[in-house]
Amino acid sequence: MIKGQCLCGAVQYQYQGEIENSILCYCTDCQQAQGAIGGWNSPLDQTQFEFISGQEQLKEYFHTPNKARVFCQNCASPIYSYRKDLPNIIRLRLGTVTAGNIPAPTEEFFTEHKPNFIELS
Repeated sequence: MIKGQCLCGAVQYQYQGEIENSILCYCTDCQQAQGAIGGWNSPLDQTQFEFISGQEQLKEYFHTPNKARVFCQNCASPIYSYRKDLPNIIRLRLGTVTAGNIPAPTEEFFTEHKPNFIELS
C-alpha cells in the first residue's frame, strides 16, 4: 500500500496497489508545473486510488483540452494528472508519497530538456 499527502496535509490519499515503475519527465510543461527540473510520476489504476481526506481541497487545471493537472488549492502541491483519453489511469506525483515503496526510475522522457548534470545509475 502507498500513502501520501500534499505539503500542508489537507489532502491525504492511499493506493491499494504497488507502484510498479517510476518515470522522470523533463518536458518544459512538467518543469513549469513542478517548479523543478522535471516531474517524477507513476501511472496508476485509478480504481485502487482513494482520498482519505481533503478531496474537496483539490483543484484541476487543464493545460490542454485533454490533460488535467490536479493540485491542492491550499499549498499548491501537485498530486496527480489525468488524461480524458486514458480512462482509469492517473499519473501520481511521487514526491507526495509518504509511505510505501517507490522503485527507482526506469524511464525518462523529453531528455532533450534534461539538465546535463543529471545521470541515472
